[in-house]
Amino acid sequence: MTKKREPLVFLKDWLSQELSPSERNDPAFVSFFNIMADPLFEPYMRKIARRMENLKTEWRNFEETAELFVALPGEIPQVKGIDIYGECIPLKGKVGGDHITYVDFNQRFDLDRLVDEYRRNGLRNLEEKLSVTRRRGGIALLDVEGHSASDAFLAALFHQAFLLGIAYELRLFGEVTTNLFERINIRFYNSSAIWKSLTMIYGEISQEGTFRFLSAGHLPPKVFSYNYDRIVNISEDRLVSFPPIGSVPMKGQVEKFDLSLMGYKEKYTINEINLMGKGDILILYTDGLSELADQQGNLYFPEHLETVLRRVKTLSAKEIFGAIKEDLLSFGRRQDDLSFVIIKKE
Repeated sequence: MTKKREPLVFLKDWLSQELSPSERNDPAFVSFFNIMADPLFEPYMRKIARRMENLKTEWRNFEETAELFVALPGEIPQVKGIDIYGECIPLKGKVGGDHITYVDFNQRFDLDRLVDEYRRNGLRNLEEKLSVTRRRGGIALLDVEGHSASDAFLAALFHQAFLLGIAYELRLFGEVTTNLFERINIRFYNSSAIWKSLTMIYGEISQEGTFRFLSAGHLPPKVFSYNYDRIVNISEDRLVSFPPIGSVPMKGQVEKFDLSLMGYKEKYTINEINLMGKGDILILYTDGLSELADQQGNLYFPEHLETVLRRVKTLSAKEIFGAIKEDLLSFGRRQDDLSFVIIKKE
């Protein structure tokens, strides 16, 4: 009798994880499950259970692969005078559609070898550009529509293309240029397998506190002023954003089709924000933060976030992140992956 129940127990346990309490108590679901408990369906239930067990194993392998691309604290850029910390908080599991890639140019790439190469070839201008780049830290924040391991895998594709592209950019130009993102955009556009929305913001913070960034459909950064004790307004002309990655090509770039039904985008441009005061905080985030609400529908962002920042503004970036994380997780029930990065001028 116990053996006959095994596939049914497995299926019930699996559905219990996937369905909400209200869905599990739905009369239609209860009726369906009672029918499946009939011994007549035993052979079919065993087949379903075996297939689902195999699927579960494959999914675990898929998640483990995606986890390899999760940003680690040791990868956070070390920039003099700047404190940085951020994490992704998946809705379920260990990975989701949000992704952070940190770029510590001095750790990830052999810049000394590049400098030697430039000097041997008399490329003084590239050496000068590289000397500026190595005093910056790069942060890419990605938000793929959805919050499953398959969405994390799409983010991992971007991650690999992005870091490989930076290696070539540094060699050719001594810095990361908009050309890299034009190439990534057209590659994603030409892939018929990629149909989900993929927004991105990539920026570089300098020792002086200047944040230069490119946005592809992503939410704009927010700046909390230490002296004014509030989130300050940023001029719209410093927050230019482009369509999500892979959604539309730049005119003249289409490779597979002669016509883009969604139109074309302009050439990418760079925005610039200055953290002028000591203790100023720049926040990069995904819509999991901006759309978080309590049971009454009150949004966490930006008013409640601002209140927390006032209380913890003297702390380190990691401590500020931790305080906000603890507060927002008790604020309301999340519906999406949630990620944010704190960049503080020391």
